[in-house]
Amino acid sequence: MKKVFLLNGHQKYPFSEGKLNASLTEKAEHFFSDNGFEIKKTTMEDSYTIHEEIEKFKWADLVFLQTPLNWMGVSWSFKKYIDEVFSMGMMGEMSEGDGRTRENPKMNYGLGGKLNGKYMISVTANAPKEAFNNPKEKFFDGLSEDELLRPMHLNFKWFGFEPMPTFMAYDVMKNPEIANDFIRFNTHLKNHFLK
Repeated sequence: MKKVFLLNGHQKYPFSEGKLNASLTEKAEHFFSDNGFEIKKTTMEDSYTIHEEIEKFKWADLVFLQTPLNWMGVSWSFKKYIDEVFSMGMMGEMSEGDGRTRENPKMNYGLGGKLNGKYMISVTANAPKEAFNNPKEKFFDGLSEDELLRPMHLNFKWFGFEPMPTFMAYDVMKNPEIANDFIRFNTHLKNHFLK
């Protein structure tokens, strides 16, 4: 049986309660449960203990991160989680430091990961789909969604996780298409987990 660790990286803001991120996390939980996965989860707004979180990463075959795009990255609450949990996990339980050795200190930076599962990132963003992969759109200058999320991808790679295709719900505040996002999300999960 596959084991999935669900992370809801949203935090409440005056302009965003996190309902969409909560709904997508819940839909993911139902999908994985209905398809025979064991599930553990953490929500950033709930309390957690660092050691238990490290154990969840070690246990998981798949880490599923649901997050808003917040100032071109993840929320502050998830950044705090990274600083607390990832930093402690880096000290031997999730990786052998930064992967380098004293004998060869110039090679293999970031390749000390001890985990060998996969991860998937699901993002809610206020940016429209047309803002990405388009050099004519001057803010991102042609960046793809995954290029924008590169730091998060590198965080997972640090521990040895392999990427699965990213999902993004676009334009969720100014021009939302939530019903269609839910359909696309379900299709995304089916396409990558029910082959």
